Amino acid sequence: MSAKHAKKFDAYAESYEQLHAKNVALTGEETGYFSQYKVECLLRAGVNPAAPLLDFGCGIGNMLEKLVGSFSVVHGFEPSELSADKARERVPGAQVHHDVSDIPKGAFEAVVLACVLHHVPVAERASVMQQAMTALVPGGRLFIFEHNPWNPLTRRAVSTCEFDDDAILLWPGEQRRLLRDAGFEKVKLDYIVFFPAAVSFLRPLEPRLRWLFAGAQTMTYGRKPGG
Repeated sequence: MSAKHAKKFDAYAESYEQLHAKNVALTGEETGYFSQYKVECLLRAGVNPAAPLLDFGCGIGNMLEKLVGSFSVVHGFEPSELSADKARERVPGAQVHHDVSDIPKGAFEAVVLACVLHHVPVAERASVMQQAMTALVPGGRLFIFEHNPWNPLTRRAVSTCEFDDDAILLWPGEQRRLLRDAGFEKVKLDYIVFFPAAVSFLRPLEPRLRWLFAGAQTMTYGRKPGG
């Protein structure tokens, strides 16, 4: 989460929501749908609504806004100062940190990285894993949501998104390896986000399709040893 990353998203703090909405328009959904979808994935995975949770790389607060509707204690971290300010304004119910050193250590039952890692240079991703590990209580879990490069529509959406110009997508095997190399246990990967709004009647089937590599995104998760 370098100074270069922060500077880039400072520049997009005002326009991020509009650009994101334009980018996902082909799905027939608004941006909030995808944030709420991830919240529901966390709840299905058994994250305790009363347990402290950290949104690592929370941007302007899109997902943070949905998290506070389902979880009692929510923190965010965002290295882009302008984005962090917008998140604080948008989600007063969450505590947003701008400096990584301000994140409480060993305090969270769950840490979420939602579409963050593809912006992080490959050589720096292991460091982000360690920062997440440090924030977790023993037995706490890290959840990584990422775009699925197996899905051609996802690849097209990323290639046409202005703020994804630096994106290096993570293959499922790389995500699992990152968690294992960082010391996480019981690492699993689910494929998520299958059906656009036009066939939304099929969405109740999605939790049963977690094995199918056609999903637009992935959820990879593992547990910190201990607890």
